[in-house]
Amino acid sequence: MVTKTSVRTDAAYGAARWALAAVPQLLGRGESVGSNSWVVAGSHTTTGRPILANDPHLATSLPGIWYQVGLHCTTVTTSCPFDVAGFSFSGMPGVVIGHNDRVAWALTNMRTDVTDFYLEKVRGDTSLKDGSWVPMQVRREVVKVAGQADRPIVVRATRHGPVLSDANARVRGIGTTAPVGGDDDTGSFAVSLAWTGLEPSTTADAIFGLNTAHDFSSFRAAAASFAVPAQNLLYADVDGHIGYQAPGLVPKRVSALANSAPGYWPAPGWSTSYDWKGWVPFEKLPYALDPAEGFLVAANQAVTQSSTPFLTTEWDMGYRSQRIRQLLTATAKVSPQDVATMQLDTKDLFAPTLVKALLSVRIDDPFAAEGQQLLRSWDATMPSGRSASGAAAAYYNAVWANLLKLTFDDEMGGLTAGGDSRWMRAMALLLDKPKSAWWDNKQTPTIVEGRDEILRQAMVQARLDLTERIGKDPRSWQWGELHTVTLRGPLASALPGPLAWLFTEGPGQVGGGTSLVNAMTWDSATGYQVVRGPSMRMVVDMANLDASRWVNQSGQSGHPTSPHVNDQFEAWLAGETYAWPFTRSAVEKASVETLTLTPSAG
Repeated sequence: MVTKTSVRTDAAYGAARWALAAVPQLLGRGESVGSNSWVVAGSHTTTGRPILANDPHLATSLPGIWYQVGLHCTTVTTSCPFDVAGFSFSGMPGVVIGHNDRVAWALTNMRTDVTDFYLEKVRGDTSLKDGSWVPMQVRREVVKVAGQADRPIVVRATRHGPVLSDANARVRGIGTTAPVGGDDDTGSFAVSLAWTGLEPSTTADAIFGLNTAHDFSSFRAAAASFAVPAQNLLYADVDGHIGYQAPGLVPKRVSALANSAPGYWPAPGWSTSYDWKGWVPFEKLPYALDPAEGFLVAANQAVTQSSTPFLTTEWDMGYRSQRIRQLLTATAKVSPQDVATMQLDTKDLFAPTLVKALLSVRIDDPFAAEGQQLLRSWDATMPSGRSASGAAAAYYNAVWANLLKLTFDDEMGGLTAGGDSRWMRAMALLLDKPKSAWWDNKQTPTIVEGRDEILRQAMVQARLDLTERIGKDPRSWQWGELHTVTLRGPLASALPGPLAWLFTEGPGQVGGGTSLVNAMTWDSATGYQVVRGPSMRMVVDMANLDASRWVNQSGQSGHPTSPHVNDQFEAWLAGETYAWPFTRSAVEKASVETLTLTPSAG
């Protein structure tokens, strides 16, 4: 039954998704934003010491987001305590992910919900607070535009945060459609954003604390200062300990609507009863030290079974984390090379569920059925290069893209199904409900489709798509030909073709895919091209730090004519890594070029 409330709710949800898409990715929001990290205790490694791995999954770019760096004091003292190497951001005075001479750490996004929309009743430059009209913060700025007149803007903020509806039409839509609990359920409201990233914080201090940590206690002390964005922190040290800590500012709040998760719906900003009530104490956030299992995995899945403290409703569904667990438990002891190989794993744990349903559907047309036959002996891996698995993977992903469109897009009001782990979980549930209304294509009002008909249509269309794209013979189809990655700089789309190539690298064929350990993510709504992937890969060997390995996505330089702007791209594509010398003697031995900057006497 469709009601006025349900229509308003659907409209509000759609507007909220569009609005959040405009918020910077530092929030860690959006489909498939995530990473892999895991750490293995020495009792489960061939070296007898811990091994730690990390590969953050971020949007592909040229230059890449990371800068490989070592920060070493000539003599380590209390006034100059740094002896650390790893990955940082250009201009960041510290190492974000890496290791020092005693401990190593990795980061993955925890997907903690740290943003809330508030509906605001406004009158001029005042907003309602518990029955009283209070002044908003108002700031006037001038934006200078090259070749055009200056553009004055007014930035307003309530006690919750900036009024985004002043600047974004999609956010304004939330103010007219969001459901409001209680008697006051109609009206048009301004919309403000509360975000922990707008709070003064000590995250930079946390980075320096991690750089100089020497044991789990000092590691946790550093993590306590890590505010935004909330992360999973994995830990290893040379004494054999492994650990985990969830840091970050996590607001304490109540639900805006009954029976909904805190922060899930925009809250009435005129009542302080919905305001954030401070922060979850650091001591209440999840942590672990030396678990009996002998390893820890943080791949954006739920980190605790408890609902308190409330962290988020948008965990990754765990296909990657479960596959990593399978790989770690498949052998008694893993080597650093084993761990590096695991980062390239392309096994799809959801695929067997869908393939079973696809193979149960009869396709009478022999031509269309040729694609289906590829799935009968498929091992559910998605490699690049020419192989039977690559041909089956190409067909499977073409089916998946068509299946998402046929099943969901007709009912989502202009939104599209991207295909990440949450869509996989939704599809797994629907496959057990062959007569669900979701299977019916609303664009064919005289026909009511069921599960098997939609599965058949998806397979038939995939056969036609790949025939047109690659060729008639299914054995010639290869996942790598469809699934490519191109690195582009911010100027690539603004410059004419002859110059754009300076800021472009690729395309290169890759295996992997969405919600796989080798997370070369693509969006079914836009095509098979990689939109997010491992921004770097590292494997730290706590038995011999000089034996650790790393690779960047593109290269060290951001200058388009430098030979180092993209000189790691081919290795990254192939899943290769480079030696990571750490000690002074190892660095000097490996050095090819040296640049020395000497301060002037003055």
